[in-house]
Amino acid sequence: MQPMTPVQARQHPWLVQLNSVLDNLASALLRGDVRATEQASAAVQATLQRAPQAHELGRVGQAPSDEIRRVSQRLTQLRQAVLRNAAQSQRAVRSLLPQAVPATYGRQAGPSASSTGGASRAYLSA
Repeated sequence: MQPMTPVQARQHPWLVQLNSVLDNLASALLRGDVRATEQASAAVQATLQRAPQAHELGRVGQAPSDEIRRVSQRLTQLRQAVLRNAAQSQRAVRSLLPQAVPATYGRQAGPSASSTGGASRAYLSA
């Protein structure tokens, strides 16, 4: 564990922890390590679920609004990077094994590909 910087010492411990797990997520994305990205994403989710109440964040050091805004923006950027990474992986698998992976996006081939779709047919036949 690294020693806390003066800025971190004034931050709420939860914000320090959130920044740490976001660092791990960014690192895993840069390495292209799928398992580490999944684990880091789970750690981010777990940390977010343990978020303190807003009034508790202000008790330690300075008002945390700027830091929360910065972390929120960073979380949004990393979330987009994870989604792009997942989409690229899905396209790669689909190109290597076209029959093995069902399409997530786009038109589907087969009986449910009509303009009414499978759900509409079932509804109309009921």
